[in-house]
Amino acid sequence: MKLVRYGALGAEKPGILDSDGALRDLSGHLQDIEPATLSREGLARLRELDPGSLPLVGGQPRIGACVGSVPNFFCVGLNYANHAKESGMDAPSEPILFSKATSAIQGPNDEVVMPKGSVKSDWEVELGVVIGSVTEHVSEADALSHVAGYCLINDMSERSFQLEHGGQWIKGKSAPTFGPIGPWLVTADEIPDPQTLPLWLKLNGETVQNSTTADMIFSVATIISYMSRFMRLMPGDVIATGTPEGVGLGMKPPRFLVDGDQMELGIDGLGTQKQTVHAFGH
Repeated sequence: MKLVRYGALGAEKPGILDSDGALRDLSGHLQDIEPATLSREGLARLRELDPGSLPLVGGQPRIGACVGSVPNFFCVGLNYANHAKESGMDAPSEPILFSKATSAIQGPNDEVVMPKGSVKSDWEVELGVVIGSVTEHVSEADALSHVAGYCLINDMSERSFQLEHGGQWIKGKSAPTFGPIGPWLVTADEIPDPQTLPLWLKLNGETVQNSTTADMIFSVATIISYMSRFMRLMPGDVIATGTPEGVGLGMKPPRFLVDGDQMELGIDGLGTQKQTVHAFGH
């Protein structure tokens, strides 16, 4: 299933794509695509529905973030071998974990606003994992059974905030609009192997990131198992699993976003995003 949230910001409705890719309204059956929806039982109930029998959504509505009421937004740093190399850092021996404020979450095609004082805003196409059940001390073998689905994420970063002001990376990751998610939440049964997915990002039409999740240092299963040793993952938690090479920070010389830039990004099977960048106050 491809689950969608559509409509005005803060008033999104739940939807689903039918076999022809048309958007159908789910609001007669549930209130939102949210943690309670993402349990095995919740998804099983949705699978019993015939999408073709649901009301067709007309026009071109805004597409919102594909998950609502996200409890936690977690990220994994330096998780692609070639990205670690371009960053001039050694590949980590264990996953590097940090958080991103949930207030950064927005729709996949909403405008991105660089924060006040930004001089080094950057892009990062990433595979997102959405947890579907309470996960604690899970083995790698069982880890993927706790995944409700996958999505596309642009893990926007302000590098000067992230790296030049001490402390943790979260403050360089959490500006409003710095977490575009979607367009779809694709249920896990449609992605049998999350380590074989091509992903890419274009800046003003130029391909700057072009890789595959096979280059991950730590697989999705390893990440979930590792995280569950230190915390209890909850339904609706979103995990951004790292970005491949081609970010602005790694270019020589470095290249960062400016007012008016356009980003387009995608992952095979998970859809695409397109965002226009604006300076703060414009």
